Amino acid sequence: MAIEHDYFGLLESGPDGSIFWSEVVDFGDQRVTVDLTAPDQDDVSIDALDVAAAMIAALETIDLRARNAMVSELDDRTSEVTEFILQQQEMLGEDIEDLLVDVSGDTHMDVIRSLQLMSMTILADEHGGKDPFAVLEYALDPDSTDDVLLVNLDVSGAVQSVTSAD
Repeated sequence: MAIEHDYFGLLESGPDGSIFWSEVVDFGDQRVTVDLTAPDQDDVSIDALDVAAAMIAALETIDLRARNAMVSELDDRTSEVTEFILQQQEMLGEDIEDLLVDVSGDTHMDVIRSLQLMSMTILADEHGGKDPFAVLEYALDPDSTDDVLLVNLDVSGAVQSVTSAD
């Protein structure tokens, strides 16, 4: 069985009924991998695919929203964002400045500005659910993708949470 969509084209399900779509999109001066996945094609609606396509088209706005959510967590010394930045500073030492796009003197802000959006995963079967509909993956060093921040978004593109995946 398959679903056809204007943006995604023909989404054919695998033998287990799951669907998967992947594309690399240009985002500023970087390339971002966008994956759309669902374990069961029957749980994916055209509305979910429309929302997913709109999110991909609005990636710049969604990225800004995600970074603002990271900044808002800097006041909490126990937040995952703060812990991630402290971990990066400890691990990289003075070499962290080599990864920063701007050195303003506020290392926490400089790190958030310098994070690279590596991927966006859309969980198409979560349309209308409480679980994340999309997950953005950010890394300071694209060659070291073990240390990343994950920003979970709901179906409206609002940030649900920011977690680390260390």
